[in-house]
Amino acid sequence: GKEVVIANAIIAMLTIGGQQLFSFFTFSCPCHVGQNLIYGLAFLGVPALILLLVGYALNNQTWRLVTGKRSPLQDEPTPNRPLQCKLICFVLCSITGRALVAPVTWLAVTLINGSYYVCAMSEYVSTHYYGANPNVSASERRRILAAFPCSQLVPPELNRAREEVILVLRYQSQVAGWLLIAVVVITVFLSYCLASCFSPLSFLHFRYWSSYVHNEQELFDEATDQHSRLYAMQHVRKFFGFVPGSENIKEIRIPSLREWQAISGLAFLKRVDEEHYDYSLLHDWALKESVSGKYLKTDEDP
Repeated sequence: GKEVVIANAIIAMLTIGGQQLFSFFTFSCPCHVGQNLIYGLAFLGVPALILLLVGYALNNQTWRLVTGKRSPLQDEPTPNRPLQCKLICFVLCSITGRALVAPVTWLAVTLINGSYYVCAMSEYVSTHYYGANPNVSASERRRILAAFPCSQLVPPELNRAREEVILVLRYQSQVAGWLLIAVVVITVFLSYCLASCFSPLSFLHFRYWSSYVHNEQELFDEATDQHSRLYAMQHVRKFFGFVPGSENIKEIRIPSLREWQAISGLAFLKRVDEEHYDYSLLHDWALKESVSGKYLKTDEDP
């Protein structure tokens, strides 16, 4: 839908901006044999991996897929395994597609920029690009090539060779970046085409279904917020003797030390029976304790 396209475009733009700032402020090639490759690949791959994991973590479908799958309350018969596996694969592909937007953008922009690739691969350039004394040893040649990303470390007589090496590496990096973009675009297009071909719904029916799912989720979120607020309000009123935001409060309840201790601290989700849970210590206290204790009228002098 349009919202997904807009969200992906925003993620891509933020990734591009972040990559430019990241490169400007943090990237500095060590220009040393054995370190260039590790440094360049780290800056190329580690941020992409982090963005991929963040993409998985920020997708609600990820947690919908992994949460509550082994609940002891589910006594229903075993579902259709092939259909369930098919659904899980479909959801995983959808989640992965959304999660790949940022890392693929990072890799593509980084390769088109070329700086990371030049740093990582400079010492591995073929020797015919290196116009120096052929009697130089292989280790010395690699040391000189590794210094090419840093112009201040290259002798003046090797400036032309350095420029040729940098041009060749930038060419390779940019070609790889554009190929990555082309592969991703073609893959996304073919995926949408295949999904549309195998869809049991017509075009307009599919649009209606998408609209229904979107509206249902919005209404469910609104109802969840209102329901949980009203439910929590009952427990807060029992503890303090009034509802927050009420007007003309005539009396308030003074909780005892034992009650303060009962609702303080840490607690896990607690199962109270086969169908219900306690969501917090205050919830547990409100269900167990009767309404009693000391009350104070608000118009009295304490």
